[in-house]
Amino acid sequence: MKNKFYIVDVFANEKYSGNQLAVVTNADNLSTKEMQQIAKEFNYSETTFINGKETNSNCYSVRIFTPEEELPFAGHPTLGTAYIIQNELLKKKSKQVNLDLKTGRIPVTFEQDDLLWMRQKSPEFGNEIPKSTASQILGVSKKDIDTKFPVKEISTGVNTLIVPLKDLSVVKKARLKDIELFQSKSKALVIMVFSPETYSKDNELNVRVFTPYPTIPEDPATGSANGCLAAYLVKYNYFDTQNIDIKVEQGYEIGRPSLLLLKAALNNNEFDINVGGKVIKVAEGYLM
Repeated sequence: MKNKFYIVDVFANEKYSGNQLAVVTNADNLSTKEMQQIAKEFNYSETTFINGKETNSNCYSVRIFTPEEELPFAGHPTLGTAYIIQNELLKKKSKQVNLDLKTGRIPVTFEQDDLLWMRQKSPEFGNEIPKSTASQILGVSKKDIDTKFPVKEISTGVNTLIVPLKDLSVVKKARLKDIELFQSKSKALVIMVFSPETYSKDNELNVRVFTPYPTIPEDPATGSANGCLAAYLVKYNYFDTQNIDIKVEQGYEIGRPSLLLLKAALNNNEFDINVGGKVIKVAEGYLM
């Protein structure tokens, strides 16, 4: 059977914004090596591969690859793949589909206005990194980091180092300046910076996510890291509440404006983390 593929923009309000994703179907006939080669050929931040048959009702086994390696979980590939499962494989409206990933089963629900939501796993909080170290990693001044909140490693599937910055001007000049220092001082795979100052007045936060991968130095929309951010915001009462429903902008600095919706709550030490957004199909075809 031919391997049909789809290209979608995730966390996008219009075509050619958000984060690009390639989704390959009927992937049972592909080896791990072939999947890695195909992901490198597409050269998007991630490519997903869907097993050709449902493992049970509305549930498919899915693997996620960057151009360099396989990932146990990633946010925008989860939403984008769920969109393709519903619209191209099931060909019917369903309130929920489930993805069996390396990290476990992730449910994705569908709401009105074409919104998709994924419920992420309960966060794990890792090391706190000194602000002086974070400033060196990012090429910013220590005084540019918000002293009221920690620089913290958090994982809901992908370990992320979260750095609170004071304003948008600092976010604009931040970058992953010292990769060796980042990898020696933190166990995180990516680093996220955020600020309460935004490009759009409709949004509560602006974020950027940097990676050590040479093919993807910056990600335009990162569902996994935003899940970690949601946990961070309620854990440390960033908005003076442990129940949030906010809009987050990402990707503006690299010409891929994206919108991510975060709903999170912390009750009796139990986290409820949800990340949502829209998916737009832009192309389809077949692997030769």
